[in-house]
Amino acid sequence: MFYSLTGKLIHTEPGMAVIDVGGVAFKCFTSMNTLRHLPRLMEKATLYTHLNVREDALDLFGFTTQAELNCFKLLTAISGVGPKVGVAILSELTPEDVAMAAAAGDSKRFARANGVGPKLAQRITLELKDKVKDFSGTSGWGEDLVQAGGVSASGNASQAVSALTTLGYSPSEAAAAVGKLDSSLPPEELIRLALKSFGGRR
Repeated sequence: MFYSLTGKLIHTEPGMAVIDVGGVAFKCFTSMNTLRHLPRLMEKATLYTHLNVREDALDLFGFTTQAELNCFKLLTAISGVGPKVGVAILSELTPEDVAMAAAAGDSKRFARANGVGPKLAQRITLELKDKVKDFSGTSGWGEDLVQAGGVSASGNASQAVSALTTLGYSPSEAAAAVGKLDSSLPPEELIRLALKSFGGRR
């Protein structure tokens, strides 16, 4: 229903930001990562949004980047991960961190978030890992895709491609973006630069 909101940032508090759009103030639940990247009060801000419909409420969630919104949708599609838990995870981890944790099978990183116990953390890790396998068609974490995309099949590039597919980008998009970068860079930097190159296309 809402793709994004752009207006004046009039209020923030932990877990929430309010944007005035043409005299209508929208309350958006959000992550600490988004709050850290918002401008000062009374300045122009944009949030990419998701409307969560419940029987008793309509809750609007907003994030400063589309990558974080995509990651939120991916997380909340997992059984046991509601919007509050999704926000808690994204308050603890950036989208890049989420992708890398899934690619590495590191459930302990998810368990750091409020409301995420060891069992749920393992489920999140397994489901995100399965999504990467579904995208790539290989258990080699995107290595075939990296080679097909012209990227040297170094561990860093392969991890970055796999992590980007975890965030919802197609294998070809991920391979093409990483292929333009220096594969000797750390995986986290490759992911960050690739996401930056995608810009507002998602």
